[in-house]
Amino acid sequence: MTHRGRILSAFALFGSMAAATPALAGGFYLQEQSPKETGRALSGGAAAGDDPSTIYFNPAAMTELDGIQTSIGGVALMASAHQTNRGSSRTIPGVPVRAPITGNDGGNPFESVIPIPSFYASAQVSDRLWLGLGVNAPFGLKLEYDNGFFGRYDSLYTDLKTYNIQPSAAYKLTDNLSIGGGVDVQYVKATLTNALPQLSPLAPTDGFARLKGDDWSVGWNAGLFYTTGDTNWGVHYRSGIKHKLAGTQTVSGLLGPVAVGNGDFAATAPLDLPDIVTVSMMHRLTPQLRAMITGKWYNWSKFKGIAVTSATGTTNKELDYKDSYSVSIGGEYDVSKALTLRAGTMFDRSPTNPQHLTTRVPDGDRVWLTGGATWNMSDAFALNVSYAHTFVEKANIIRPDSYFPAPATVTATTLAQTSGNADQVAASLTIRF
Repeated sequence: MTHRGRILSAFALFGSMAAATPALAGGFYLQEQSPKETGRALSGGAAAGDDPSTIYFNPAAMTELDGIQTSIGGVALMASAHQTNRGSSRTIPGVPVRAPITGNDGGNPFESVIPIPSFYASAQVSDRLWLGLGVNAPFGLKLEYDNGFFGRYDSLYTDLKTYNIQPSAAYKLTDNLSIGGGVDVQYVKATLTNALPQLSPLAPTDGFARLKGDDWSVGWNAGLFYTTGDTNWGVHYRSGIKHKLAGTQTVSGLLGPVAVGNGDFAATAPLDLPDIVTVSMMHRLTPQLRAMITGKWYNWSKFKGIAVTSATGTTNKELDYKDSYSVSIGGEYDVSKALTLRAGTMFDRSPTNPQHLTTRVPDGDRVWLTGGATWNMSDAFALNVSYAHTFVEKANIIRPDSYFPAPATVTATTLAQTSGNADQVAASLTIRF
């Protein structure tokens, strides 16, 4: 490939990557790690210690679980989003006016049902030591817009999956105080696509860009658990995990002088997932009634930008994400020995920067309303069921993305209003040995 061809290729690939990857730093953290916690809007958090899923939220609270216990279940996430074109347009090299970007609204990009599975197991080894294992999917997203979507230069298809394996241990220092921690072995796999503009808006077809990559990496987490009997306190820290996705970038369909950018290229890109700090309290108001509150802080500000490295060089894109937080409150009531009812609400602040919003992750501040129940079928079996509705704040997207070096530079600006909401139905089975 000629030197000019490599430059064009680099800029074409940069356009596809820059338009795709920033969304991965926005609203793709999955709160749905426990069907039981879903029913109380995650307010039990690091302090409840009443289910094996505490391995994820605070392994120190495993010391509240007698014998051997397992929990297997999942959340069915049903999300919807709608994009409204507010005047998206593109530049034309050498022409002082912009051309409108037309197309349909992309439809609802989310699959009708998105499953989020989880598994946890805890074992009391002695009167002081507990061991546990958690397997879940803490980050993920899958969406696909219809062909001809007006925001196609921003995004078309996203499939991001993570799998987290967490061996853990807890130790009871005193009758009231426990410590715990674990190692997070995490796999991430991503496929991202978007259209690429031709030099002329009259061209019959767009170009196309695809990025595929994966990576394994390791993090850690640790927590403290303290109980007075009627009141539990929990504090937990989960480290950020640094991934370096390795895979292939593919560009096809470019016409004319920029056709030199077509091809397959080996590429790498870092993905830094945030540290998370959780503080929780649970208080027994009566023998049957419990109140809970949890606050979380997410260190998204570490995610300043992304660098894409391929055979054509390294390109950088500044993202400037913000730290975010969530606050949840909830309660539960034992109707009988067999039946417990629960409910909760949560406010979850989006970490995205308004200057970098994208149709790839339609995101805004979120409010949860939830309810759930546990049916203790016997001393050995308990069924947990939950429902949650999430209200997502509307947001305006103003996203310019530039492709190709001068004098062939094309800037496509996606102007859109995004709105949406989500429903969750969750269930898990807890088995006690």
